[in-house]
Amino acid sequence: MSVDRIAAEIEPQIPGLRRYAYALTRNHAAADDLVQDTLERALSGWLLRRRGGDLRAWLFAILRNHYLGQLRQAKRRGVHVTLDDAPPLPIRAQQDVSLEAKDLLAALDHLPEDQQSLLLLVGVEDFSYQQTAGILGIPLGTVMSRLSRARARLRDILDKGQVTLLRRVK
Repeated sequence: MSVDRIAAEIEPQIPGLRRYAYALTRNHAAADDLVQDTLERALSGWLLRRRGGDLRAWLFAILRNHYLGQLRQAKRRGVHVTLDDAPPLPIRAQQDVSLEAKDLLAALDHLPEDQQSLLLLVGVEDFSYQQTAGILGIPLGTVMSRLSRARARLRDILDKGQVTLLRRVK
């Protein structure tokens, strides 16, 4: 298969990969790096992928697995903070939508990673439960029960107004 043909298949998936990477990292540069690493891994493993398989699910699985690998590495290395990573000064939001989005992201940060991934893959990237099960490598029933618990926990945090408290703890 030619490089142009491979690029034509992969290119439409990049915006979704970038959204998912940013949702995981909350940093544009880190998200771009994560997507680039994902694409490099996909290209180097192109001949090993399952023919006729879901390309989108395969790319998202590569991205998520690489992200989790980076998290494990960072845990082993310990905390490294640069001046660029310092939290920004608080800025009052100008619109309610912005506040709601920040509340949702803050609440999402306080869910376990497996629940975050489920909500992002199903709710944002619009993967089916079956595709999500394949990406995460878990049974379909586990996807449904974890997703139910994740939605309930997220609703609970938002309904009780715990987001403000969670932001202060950070």
